[in-house]
Amino acid sequence: MPKSYFVADVHLGLTIEDPGRRERRFADFLRSLPGDTENLYLLGDIWDFWYEYRDVVPKGYVRVFAALTELMDRGVKVSFFPGNHDVWTYHYFEELGMKRLEQPCLVRIAGKTLCIGHGDGLGPTPAGYRILHWIFHNRVLQWLFSLLHPYIAFSFGNGWSRSKRNRRVRPYQFRGEQEGIYQFADRFSRRMAAAGTPVDYFIFGHFHADVRLPLPAGGELIVLKDWIQSDAYACLDHVTGILETVNRPVERPEETR
Repeated sequence: MPKSYFVADVHLGLTIEDPGRRERRFADFLRSLPGDTENLYLLGDIWDFWYEYRDVVPKGYVRVFAALTELMDRGVKVSFFPGNHDVWTYHYFEELGMKRLEQPCLVRIAGKTLCIGHGDGLGPTPAGYRILHWIFHNRVLQWLFSLLHPYIAFSFGNGWSRSKRNRRVRPYQFRGEQEGIYQFADRFSRRMAAAGTPVDYFIFGHFHADVRLPLPAGGELIVLKDWIQSDAYACLDHVTGILETVNRPVERPEETR
């Protein structure tokens, strides 16, 4: 029974909770994917901060890269979307054998139409976020950032990401139909349905929330939880066409004593 898997927001390298344990959990998940797996879609922010120079990439993550390589050696097609934390991916992932996709991306799997991506910037977004998005994607600013020594660049990037996470007092509360991503999916699904090619599933990350919402024109909006305090993924069965979402809370070491 062939399957496709979807995962987002692992935030490898983020120095809260237990980053080493998070990397091991994710590598174990990759190695646990069954032999009939056909596709693995990494929906962005797999790394908490990733910036690659022409000849330099961030150190570490050996377990994850080894597990991904093993999957691709088995014939699994691995695709990735840049998120807002790992947008600065240029060539390295493709050299490993992964395929880069841009959101929103339509894929057809086992008779189902899916619209997938990271989810940031789709639909109405605050002006501040649009400005930040422009800064991150501006080629001139990227070139200027690349002039920094990697030690300075990585220290700045990791510190900025860590401080942003530490400022968040409570988990983000998904606002349902008021969210820009819901409004994007609603409008997009209506257009596709009117054209006779309805979308069955919209699958995104970014919001660190466990969400499944039906859409008025048909189909579902699915937002995947992050990996900071859970093991979260979605699995599409190619035979039944059913999409299962899994959000398994992680036991803290003191809870297992």
